[in-house]
Amino acid sequence: MDIMAVLTLSASLFFILNPFASLPVFLSITKGLDEKAVKSYANKAITVAAILLFVFMFIGPSLMSIFNVTMESFRVAGGVMLMLMAVEIVFGLRLSKVKDEKGAAWVIIATPILTGPGVITAAILFSSQYGILPVMAAGIISLAATWVILRFTPLIMRYVGEQAISIVSKIIGLLIAAMAVEYMLRGIVEWMRLYAADALSAAAVLL
Repeated sequence: MDIMAVLTLSASLFFILNPFASLPVFLSITKGLDEKAVKSYANKAITVAAILLFVFMFIGPSLMSIFNVTMESFRVAGGVMLMLMAVEIVFGLRLSKVKDEKGAAWVIIATPILTGPGVITAAILFSSQYGILPVMAAGIISLAATWVILRFTPLIMRYVGEQAISIVSKIIGLLIAAMAVEYMLRGIVEWMRLYAADALSAAAVLL
């Protein structure tokens, strides 16, 4: 297993998980709770996020095969999803609807805030490019780092401040936007190369 690839994937997944964006929501959900309850919420949120991440990592290619979706098309669609996610982060928009934050509690943190369409898309794309094991290792590392951040949310917010967290989150959003552009361009180029070759072959047969 390539250690550098795992570290790169870990950083990419961590950026897409973007736990800093979930800090204000997590803080509001756990406000007034004792340390044990905060730890329990963090544990449950990360567990659900991990299950979703690893399930789609394994069944993603099968789903694509069932619906007859090529990896080239999925790269473009995945790039669009990541771009929308980046727009949400950078401009503070909410394109997806999240209802009843208090009632849903840690489930809201797990999905869609942590493991949303962007993370699921990235997991499938990374798995197809690097293999399951490196992405699993990267997922464990990024989720562990996210758990630490959620676990110490009150401390982080107290010493760092919401404004600094917002700035860091927007920088991460720009990095995600750059990743989205890369995915879309690569998907378009590979799609054109694949179908251009098929078109030329069909033309040669006809001639």
